[in-house]
Amino acid sequence: MEKKDEKYDIELAEKINALSKSLGFTRDNQTLLEIKKTDDKNIKELHLKNGSWESSEPWFAIDTDDEQKAYAFIPADAFSQMIEAMKTAQQENFNLKLEKTIWQNVPIDFEDVWVVAMEDIRTHARRESPEKPVSIDLDKLLKKIKKEHPNLFINLKEFIPPQLNNQQ
Repeated sequence: MEKKDEKYDIELAEKINALSKSLGFTRDNQTLLEIKKTDDKNIKELHLKNGSWESSEPWFAIDTDDEQKAYAFIPADAFSQMIEAMKTAQQENFNLKLEKTIWQNVPIDFEDVWVVAMEDIRTHARRESPEKPVSIDLDKLLKKIKKEHPNLFINLKEFIPPQLNNQQ
């Protein structure tokens, strides 16, 4: 049994070290805690294995129970900033996907198509429940907009000579 625990400890320590390294922390400034059981099932103890209790960097903890899990503890304000950063990245990613989809449909005026698309998205979002994330198929959305507002897009068939157009 001891060998299995050591193996998990090594694997968890490697995962924590890799995460610390990706965050820019060295092992020297890494706070590592061990979570131990007590006789009371509602109480566990934290034991400092490495680092400092005063560290403002994320703390890592290894639960020594049967499951051998690793945890990261961060200050609440840092967690809040992380959530906001993820929301911003998600919004930027969505905007880039929408922009790409609009350009693929050859708009006459990109801004006009963007305004119509955003209004359709807002209308769709209002119909959904507020706590549920909105999922929109951008290709379907642009097909709908193209059908309802053909004047916003270049019709490439108009630029193909009639004799080539009939061959298709």
